[in-house]
Amino acid sequence: MASTKRSDFRSFHRIQVRWAEVDMQKIVFNAHYLMYFDTAMSGYWRKLALPYEATLHGLGGDLFVKKASVEYHGSARYDDTIDVGLRCARIGTSSVVFEGAIFRGDTLLITAELLYVYANPATQTSQPVPEALRAVFDTFEEGQAVTDLQVGAWDSLREPVSSLRTDVFVNEQGIGAHMVWDAADATAVHALVCNKLGRPVATGRLLQHAPQVGRIGRMAVDRGLRGSRFGRDVLVGLLNAARARGDTEVMLHAQCSAEGFYTRQGFLARGPVFEEAGIQHIEMVLPLV
Repeated sequence: MASTKRSDFRSFHRIQVRWAEVDMQKIVFNAHYLMYFDTAMSGYWRKLALPYEATLHGLGGDLFVKKASVEYHGSARYDDTIDVGLRCARIGTSSVVFEGAIFRGDTLLITAELLYVYANPATQTSQPVPEALRAVFDTFEEGQAVTDLQVGAWDSLREPVSSLRTDVFVNEQGIGAHMVWDAADATAVHALVCNKLGRPVATGRLLQHAPQVGRIGRMAVDRGLRGSRFGRDVLVGLLNAARARGDTEVMLHAQCSAEGFYTRQGFLARGPVFEEAGIQHIEMVLPLV
């Protein structure tokens, strides 16, 4: 690897080392480091805003590991917190090479090179890496945004918003379609995040709940990308729209499983837990002044 500085990696995944991963000397079994890199690869794809399975299925290919080489500079020990960094180093005609490094703080422990072949998923015969996928890798590694945020009216965003709502609310959560759309969509402000392949990955809407009080709802994030920043991007877009029209407060009904997300964005819980669409919710509020 040309460099082994933390600053050379744009994507990191944090791992806590436990007993199952260490030997009697309390150091990590060598083979586990490849598992760490494989886990970090999932995080890398989330950073790209690309749900792995759906993206590669849509492109008509898949990535298969051809070769993996690991160099050991030190050992991770029981109860260490380590950071696993990955970067796309180069793309050939049908191959993608990733360089990886594992750090404990600023101490370099492991470096690796992972060679993937882009191939037909049925025959596993190599085929050219799609230009659209190349462009996403390049965009991310250059430090540029891999998503686009749109804030607008229902007429302009109806199709991609509806597609994502169907995936999340109807197909995944089993909510009746009649509860996912309503007449309020026509007057709401909608926010939509799409990745560089044009796939919708996060959405939400803003209603006028009362004078100077906005209400955010229909927040949905692609299942494979939760825990990334894309839901926050939608929320920020809607909060900015609320401020711009003069709202002094925003409220929402959060699914209890998402309460922590809204708390981290400054929202406060208000009132008891209640059921809505068969799911436990809590009302939350955020002052804008």
